[in-house]
Amino acid sequence: MNSNSPPTPSLSDRDIARAFDPARLRQARQLALKTKQDLAGDLAVSPAMIGQYESGVSVPRAEHIPSMARSLDVPREFFATGRPQTSLESGDAFFRSLRSTTAKQRAKATAYTEQLWELVNAIESYVRLPDVDLPGFQGGEIAPETFSKDPTTSAQQLRAAWRLGNSPISHVVRTIESHGIVTILVPFVETEVARIDAFSTMSLSRPVIVLSPSRANDIHRHRFTAAHELGHLVLHGGQTAGDAKLEREADKFAAEFLTPSTVIQDLLPRRLDFGRLGQLSDEWGVSIKSLVYRSRELGLLSDPTARRAYIRLNQLTDEGAIVIQPVHQFAGEVPVLLKQAVELAETRGLTIPMLAKKLAWKPARVRTFLGHIDERPQLTIV
Repeated sequence: MNSNSPPTPSLSDRDIARAFDPARLRQARQLALKTKQDLAGDLAVSPAMIGQYESGVSVPRAEHIPSMARSLDVPREFFATGRPQTSLESGDAFFRSLRSTTAKQRAKATAYTEQLWELVNAIESYVRLPDVDLPGFQGGEIAPETFSKDPTTSAQQLRAAWRLGNSPISHVVRTIESHGIVTILVPFVETEVARIDAFSTMSLSRPVIVLSPSRANDIHRHRFTAAHELGHLVLHGGQTAGDAKLEREADKFAAEFLTPSTVIQDLLPRRLDFGRLGQLSDEWGVSIKSLVYRSRELGLLSDPTARRAYIRLNQLTDEGAIVIQPVHQFAGEVPVLLKQAVELAETRGLTIPMLAKKLAWKPARVRTFLGHIDERPQLTIV
């Protein structure tokens, strides 16, 4: 890479129209959460015409390219063919809190995952990422019979394969990343995808987990969610998302992965003891509420006692006695794999603008995917 190389000439609007990629328009529109009618209004064409653009039946006129780019907040070159891409259906990704997400929201999240694959593909042309270390992984799926279909047993098997023993996992996200699973933290805007905590897919060349702290910026929930998505990758490759049974199985996997039953059942109190539960919460990195659920699940607490505990925990939280700790206070739970890969590539001459140009993205979008946070104070004119 030579940062002193002459700049590549920009494509003209006519060039982009000739090389127009219908899939790029669909992806950009979904990311912008715009309907065909929304975009049609911005371009002064009919919604049917937008549909023809996305299906490849018609090609936009050259003069529409700048308006399209402004409307969808992408560079003009984004719409041209010639860059590696992948296509996912919403059924290929497992969504946390699926029932409270709309099809439009899931489409945006799926488009995010497509772009994440493009970013990973671009980064891997400069830096070798860790090999995927999931037993039985074969580029898009795990070989049948590698893991038990029982969530508890499969969590135990993965713990053994990763040599985690039966001790608390200090850093869940860092552990996942160290085994070659791409994980990112994307803060979705609350008004856009307010109900999406996370989603994951095994349908790409590398397993992907996308986490969002926006809805519940709670380190305990975040760790459990990461383990839940890991459970989907291990248990549900090749299955269509959307089944509540699969969500329950991923929850069981996460509980066993974070708190192995053979150990935790001897540590949990036999009567409701919030002091002891608080100690275990700190030690194992899970919420007191999840420990109450675990106690009921293992037959250590009755259902009525667990219900009373949940009520009391809600009261303690409202009173401020239980403090919710935000994710970014825990460095080991913030993804760093892609960020560190780009930093390594930067030592060989790569820059964020160069990477953005390769992807036909705005540099700010690359920085968002890499987890860069702009901590400068915001100027407000009054």
